[in-house]
Parts: sequence; C-alpha cells; structure tokens
Amino acid sequence: MKIESIELRLVELPLVRPFRTSFGTEETRAALLVRVESDDGEGWGECVCGAEPRYSSEFVDGAWLAMRSYLIPPLVAAPEVSAEAVGKLLAGVKGHRMAKAGLEMAVLDAELRAKGESFVSYLGGRGGAVRPGVSVGITASIGELENVVSRHVEEGYSRIKLKIEPGWDVEPTAAIRSLLGDDFMLQVDANAAYQREDFDLLAPLDDFGLVLIEQPLDEEDILGHAIFASSLATPICLDESIVSAAAAVQAIDLEACSIVNIKPGRVGGYLEARLVHDVCQLRGVPVWCGGMLETGLGRAGNLALASLPAFELPGDISATDRYFTEDITVERFVLEEGQISVPDGPGLGVSIDHEALERLTTRREVISV
Repeated sequence: MKIESIELRLVELPLVRPFRTSFGTEETRAALLVRVESDDGEGWGECVCGAEPRYSSEFVDGAWLAMRSYLIPPLVAAPEVSAEAVGKLLAGVKGHRMAKAGLEMAVLDAELRAKGESFVSYLGGRGGAVRPGVSVGITASIGELENVVSRHVEEGYSRIKLKIEPGWDVEPTAAIRSLLGDDFMLQVDANAAYQREDFDLLAPLDDFGLVLIEQPLDEEDILGHAIFASSLATPICLDESIVSAAAAVQAIDLEACSIVNIKPGRVGGYLEARLVHDVCQLRGVPVWCGGMLETGLGRAGNLALASLPAFELPGDISATDRYFTEDITVERFVLEEGQISVPDGPGLGVSIDHEALERLTTRREVISV
C-alpha cells in the first residue's frame, strides 16, 4: 500500500489509582498514538514509551521527534509499504524500538483491515480467550497491599505480580503468600532495582514458591543474571534485557533466564515479538506477555500475541477498568470467568472512540509527503 500521511497524537488517560514501581509513580498515562492513512484505508498503532526515560531510554517527546524527523519520512516517501518492509525501511535509524513498533503496528493494522484479516490470525495465535494476571504496584503499607491483592483475586485474576525494590521485597511477598496460600501463582518484578551485591536481599524469596523473579538487575548485566540464576531456586525471568530475538537467544544460552517476558514495543514490534516467541518455543522456554499500561489499541494487539502457543504463563493484560475509567477505543476488555476474549475482527479488531480521543488529546501533528 502507499502511505499518504501519518498522524501522531498524544493523549492523557487518568489512571484509576496511582501505579508505583521502583521507577516512580504514575497518576496518568501519556499514550503516544499513531494513525496511518493509506490508499487502502487507515490503521492505528501505539508507541508504549513513558513520559519520562525511566523504564527505558525512550520517552514520549523523544519518540515524537524521532518519528517526525527520521522514521516517518522514509515511510511516506516509499512507493509501497507493508508491515514486513517497515523494519528494513527504518534500519538506518539506530534504536528507537518503541517508536518503530508503534509505526509498524499502525501499518500492520491498516494492511490487515484492508484484507479483512485479524491480528490473531496473522500472528498465528489460537484466539478465543487468554488468562491474564495482574501487576500490583508498591503501596504505602502491607495492609493496603493485602486489600488490593484481595480485590484482584475476587475479580478473577489467576496470577498476582508484586512490584518490589530494596526495602519492599521479602515482607510484602511473605504477607501475600500467606494471604493467597501456597498454590496461587505469585511472582515478583524488580524492574532492575537491585545490584549484584544485593543477592542476600533476594535469596529469602526462595522460601515463597514464586513462579519467577523478574529482572532483578540492570538490563545490560546478563552475566549478573546468570550468576543469580545459578544460585537461586526461583526461576529468573528477563524483561528489560530482552530487546530482540537475538538478545533472547543469548540470554537463554548463557543461562541468564529460564522464562522470558515479551513486550512488543520493547523488541521493536509484533513481528519481532513473534520471532522472540518462536526462538523461545524452540528452546523450550516459556514466555508471557508484559504490559505497558496500553490503551485499548495495545491491549488488543497484546491479547492476539498472548494466544500464541508458547505463552504458557498469564500475562499483564488486565481488563480495561484495572487502569482506566475511560479509553480511546469503543471496546472495553472485560475479565469474565478469569479470561479476556481475544479480538478477532479485521486488524486489531477494535474501533476508535472519536469523542473520547478528541477530548483526551493534548497534542497532534500530521506528517505527509
């Protein structure tokens, strides 16, 4: 298809409640949306970077500049563009995986809508519904944490993930394991908050029968993760370190992890995310789909991805009302009997709520030939 223009939009979605991790606290979600207008119709994508460069080096203002000045011009100048070609067209620009992923997502959505094919069919997923888990941020007290977790369990989530950091790790984990019992799926996520010398802080977590410890060390410290993995009984899962299929292969081969968190934005798009899935499946390594506080656009794509066969563990694809009172898609994702349905309509399978989109938009720019 021929791309005629690409629109960037920044929307601000208030969160139901503040979400705190070791990186800081978010009260609103600044979501950078992408709309591709082509001779075959439109498509939507989402760049999942945050407002500040804390989870990764990418952030909204930087991604906007990178797309407007360096990534969009090759796409609108190309005589023909397909989702498979986006990576090659943008290969001259180093990094900016989340920005590239947002553009690839919008192109793929437009391409599949024109063909009448769904994301889940294109990616090779099973469709139907997936079991989600829920990520619980750092709270002001153990009592508050217990109340939040209890509410999510009552809602039907089959796995709880606790955010941890030095000083908020063993005690909250012990409290929640006691609350849930020995058989409930429980895992923790450090978001790279620890250093190698902090091993003794994490070692007691082996007592709680956790599914995994996610990303305890810096994203570049693959050797450190291998050392931790060889010394801890609890499996190590990598998140921030897995930026591509090649990175996943290296981490697995070096025994730095035995479980992989796949986030399409972090690895550069859904095509690379599928490749990460494939190489993990070949090595017998289970994967699960991480979340980045996505709008209904990213949530729809992640549900399609999470229905691929190697996604053996519940991902962080919670219901819409877990984070937002309103969204920019008409469709709301609902937890029913512990599962969320995978959209199966053309493209992402969701439609834009234009009234909400306009009301929540804080910035907009259209780039054309």
